[in-house]
Amino acid sequence: MRVNDVRTGLRPGSLGLALLLALGLAGCSRGITSTPGEAPNLEKWVAEVKARPAPPLDPLPVMQQFETFEYAAQALRDPFSSAFTDEGNGNGPRPDADRRKETLEQFPLDSLDMVGTLGRGGGVIALVMAPDKVTYRVRPGSYMGQSDGRVTAVFEDRIELVELVPDGAGGWLERPATVALEDQ
Repeated sequence: MRVNDVRTGLRPGSLGLALLLALGLAGCSRGITSTPGEAPNLEKWVAEVKARPAPPLDPLPVMQQFETFEYAAQALRDPFSSAFTDEGNGNGPRPDADRRKETLEQFPLDSLDMVGTLGRGGGVIALVMAPDKVTYRVRPGSYMGQSDGRVTAVFEDRIELVELVPDGAGGWLERPATVALEDQ
């Protein structure tokens, strides 16, 4: 049977809980406030730490002496000048600037995957998947890759092509390349 204190309106257990809570808070507050003897000890310790000598600094590193170099090649030809290239020379392979670009020429050659073939013998057509996940048909004479790669032959396991790459002197070089059938 429960008995309520008529005078306070509290149960006997809640009065004990309130008393316990008040004692706990009083115990916590003792650690927060300092006694009169603690502050001078702290100030003394801070003064001792400030009075300690500072540790010595490391010496500055010794600067290395470098040999001076005098550039004396002003009379030689400039390797970056286009005046010495034979761009006007019509010999050798050149990309056809008037040729309409094909869809597979917008992708790098290493991003194109051969996924299969259609036909047999000399009439083989390769199936190439581009990064846009669309499959395209490729036959000899088609172009693919960003280096004017012209397909020379289509086999059941690979596509062979010739790319045109700059030679660094204003001309162009033919470079063979292959796109192999992707093993799944």
